[in-house]
Amino acid sequence: MISKNQIKYIQSLHSKKHREEEGLFIVEGIKLVTEFIHDHKFEIKELFATIEYIDERRSVLEKNYIKFSEISAEDLKKISLLANPNQVLAIVKITHAKFDPSPLINSTAIYLDDIRDPGNMGTIIRIADWFGIRQVICSPNSTEVYNPKTLQASMGAILRVNVITLAFDQLLPHLKNIPVYGAVLEGENIYTSKLQTGVIIIGNEANGISNEVMKHITNRITIPAANSNGSESLNAANACAIICSEFHRQLTY
Repeated sequence: MISKNQIKYIQSLHSKKHREEEGLFIVEGIKLVTEFIHDHKFEIKELFATIEYIDERRSVLEKNYIKFSEISAEDLKKISLLANPNQVLAIVKITHAKFDPSPLINSTAIYLDDIRDPGNMGTIIRIADWFGIRQVICSPNSTEVYNPKTLQASMGAILRVNVITLAFDQLLPHLKNIPVYGAVLEGENIYTSKLQTGVIIIGNEANGISNEVMKHITNRITIPAANSNGSESLNAANACAIICSEFHRQLTY
């Protein structure tokens, strides 16, 4: 069973500061933990689960050499960040993905310019996975990818998408002769633009794309509204979904 010191230690991982210090993050829920067990992209340091979970999956845990401990529903609630804890919580080692510039030449990537909402971040990673985009690059000031809300919103897509943190000036040398698309309010209609593989820039929820990044955009694109009905803009993740869908449509069909 879990000790009081272990409970306190896991609770400390609820904060970004301690996640970074320990190099560990939390994954919760049957579906998400199961994906992490089978994928092997990340190392699971220890798993805490109810007896029901363990009894149903003991052979899988042992086959994958997962260290696990039984935990009561009451103690699981103490260490969980979910409103309704779901049988299992895993402590996972942070793996810092490396930037690979080679896919930029013939495929589409997303650059997130100071996306601050973890729900938006996770949803965008999930959108990238849905449309076959294998690289999401985040500015240093974007929200942390290992934030529990980001992980939950990504629905396991972090296992299939290379998510890295990189300042735009470090990315810039790799963008020669590569289109850089910026999602802005006043740009070319995305549905009449001839889109190519390149980098799609999604800006900050409140301020849009920063001036420094905007200077290097080669193609300003916008999603036209049906009417001037008072809505000033779309949510960042919703805009990203529409843009990725149109890129996918034009480049695939």
